[in-house]
Amino acid sequence: MGPEDRRQKPWYGEGLPYLRVGPLPGHLIVIEGTDGVGRSTQIELLRPWLELEGHAVSNTGWTRSPLLADTINEAKAGHELTVTTFSLLYAADFADRLEHQILPALHAGSIVLADRYMYTAFARNRVMGADPAWTRQVFGFALVPDLVLYLEIDVEHLVPRVLEGKGMDYWESGMHLALGTDIFDSFVRYQRRLIAEYNALGREFGFVTIDARRPVDAIQSDLRTHVAMYLASARRRRRPQPEKALGRSRA
Repeated sequence: MGPEDRRQKPWYGEGLPYLRVGPLPGHLIVIEGTDGVGRSTQIELLRPWLELEGHAVSNTGWTRSPLLADTINEAKAGHELTVTTFSLLYAADFADRLEHQILPALHAGSIVLADRYMYTAFARNRVMGADPAWTRQVFGFALVPDLVLYLEIDVEHLVPRVLEGKGMDYWESGMHLALGTDIFDSFVRYQRRLIAEYNALGREFGFVTIDARRPVDAIQSDLRTHVAMYLASARRRRRPQPEKALGRSRA
């Protein structure tokens, strides 16, 4: 085990105070982007490729905690969630997945592919009017990812993709914010604001930006290139220098 295998990955804030975390030799790779941009499709293509390359891979996604998923879906169905309730439910889901899915996989040395991460909460809450400092404090238990790949798109390219896919729903269209006269108008306004927030977060946190306006295969090719580059760099960092391994210093 090289020196980098024994490192502690940094927390965004205070971490999970009740949980003692040891070495995390795995890799946390996040795919971020707005609703309907194609994150799930790209992860479905990335996972088998990584497995063929010899890596153990684990997936996790926003609101997929067994503990909270049904509760969140029921609450959203009522169309009455406040931004505070919305945030706390999502934070509880995230904390549960972090403790029971993400950290164990990283302990085992797996690559964790996360469909959305804390940045989604940062963007959505800002658009919904929540205090950004409060949101970041709530999600301060998050582990900082090793790599964030951001699928960037504009509203003009997003709209036809969503219409050809699952269509526009209440929450992804921002109907809870009464931004437009109908669901289409609201979707355009809401997504334009969300994308602006994601772009700002990308600059702040150093996301690797992928042009998501292109065909699926072209996007996947870029994702694989960046993941391969990151993994190669991680291997080099973990490989001990011969001089150090033998206990000698350079002349």
